[in-house]
Amino acid sequence: MTPIDYFIHLDNIYLKAVIYVVLAPILGGLLAGVDRKISARMQGRIGPPILQPFYDVFKLFSKEKIIVNKFQNFNVILFFVFMVFTGSLFFLGGDLLLVIFALTLAGVFFALAGFSVNSPYCHIGAERELIQMMSYDPMIILVAVGMYQVTGTFRVDAIAMYDGPLILYLPGVFLGYLHVLTIKLRKSPFDLAMSAHAHQELVSGLKTEFSGTTLALIEIGHWYENVLLLGIIYLFFAFNSFLGVAAMLVLYFFEIIIDNTYARFKWELTFKSTWLVTALFGAANIIILYYAMQP
Repeated sequence: MTPIDYFIHLDNIYLKAVIYVVLAPILGGLLAGVDRKISARMQGRIGPPILQPFYDVFKLFSKEKIIVNKFQNFNVILFFVFMVFTGSLFFLGGDLLLVIFALTLAGVFFALAGFSVNSPYCHIGAERELIQMMSYDPMIILVAVGMYQVTGTFRVDAIAMYDGPLILYLPGVFLGYLHVLTIKLRKSPFDLAMSAHAHQELVSGLKTEFSGTTLALIEIGHWYENVLLLGIIYLFFAFNSFLGVAAMLVLYFFEIIIDNTYARFKWELTFKSTWLVTALFGAANIIILYYAMQP
């Protein structure tokens, strides 16, 4: 039994919660470090050490916290809390629809944090964040609907223990999810709201007015989010845990390649392309599957 299989079949939900809350930011931070290292190599640079994201976050906790607006930190804290809650609900085997709802709510609080300050860069970033949410949310909901069609349940633990390969039933849904995954991971060509790359005219964008502990919570919250997003990929290959882990790693590497080879889209093209992919791949897959499963 692999560690993932052991975690899935673990009955003690409190132990599961502790494992997730402790390990998720560690894994998320390591992924961020590997991301930065590979990106640097692709750009002809040596790059920072893999542990650099942890050094950055620890340094942020030691810096002075400058508050522009009293609602600024409140919304960031709610974003962080709901992100931890969302991941915990997913990895404890909860309802996938509730996971998606909580994930959307976390995104709303993050956008509100950007609107709570007077910086035009934050406002533009927050507006783009909401546009991105309207773009990818329908596809993520279709992921849950498609998995329900195949397994007959929205429970994550039941979906993870389903014997059949979901990827064979939901290839279109999977491709649609990969498309929106690029948006959720904030990779080019969809890094509209904020980016660490110099080609982004907003650069930090939504995060411009955040510093110190508040910025550290944003970074850790995104680590939790990235682990959750990769966990959804695992569900498509959950019939074989080794294949599931391999798919997560390969596809994350694929996202890094995309990030370093594509120029940023405008928000109009992002919105149109995402809804087109949702209709052609996600909705079409579910409609075909519906009629194929009729007696």
